[in-house]
Amino acid sequence: MITTRAMGHLLAVLLVVLASAVAVPAEQAGATRTVAVENGRSYTDVNAAKLEAMLARKDFVLVNVHIPYEGEIERTDRFIPFNAIEANLDRLPARKDARVVLYCRSDRMSSIAARTLVKLGYTNVWNLQGGMVAWEDAGFAVAHRRR
Repeated sequence: MITTRAMGHLLAVLLVVLASAVAVPAEQAGATRTVAVENGRSYTDVNAAKLEAMLARKDFVLVNVHIPYEGEIERTDRFIPFNAIEANLDRLPARKDARVVLYCRSDRMSSIAARTLVKLGYTNVWNLQGGMVAWEDAGFAVAHRRR
């Protein structure tokens, strides 16, 4: 026979198990992660859902670094080739603490550009994890314009 005290403990354990089983919405799960570069510096990877939310109250420069052109996310501010980012610093905010969000098709080129900017002293660099592929997989549109 189960005592009242044992029943109370069982109920508490059951509540803990149920609480830990509650699903985290996809847009919150892994929304950002810090990517170490060197000398204690880093940039932030952001998932598509989080970037979509950030675009609603946009306070950053959005840069497509993919070459050749394969599309763009609406509200893109600049198009700078990933391998020419250092030669185009004049097209980025003068303040190195201003938020700059980079993306490309898959995130390979934008990761390279993010590392370059961090090494150059930029302190608020963000990268769209998975690039436009992840953006589209999340159900968001990629525009294709003639460039």
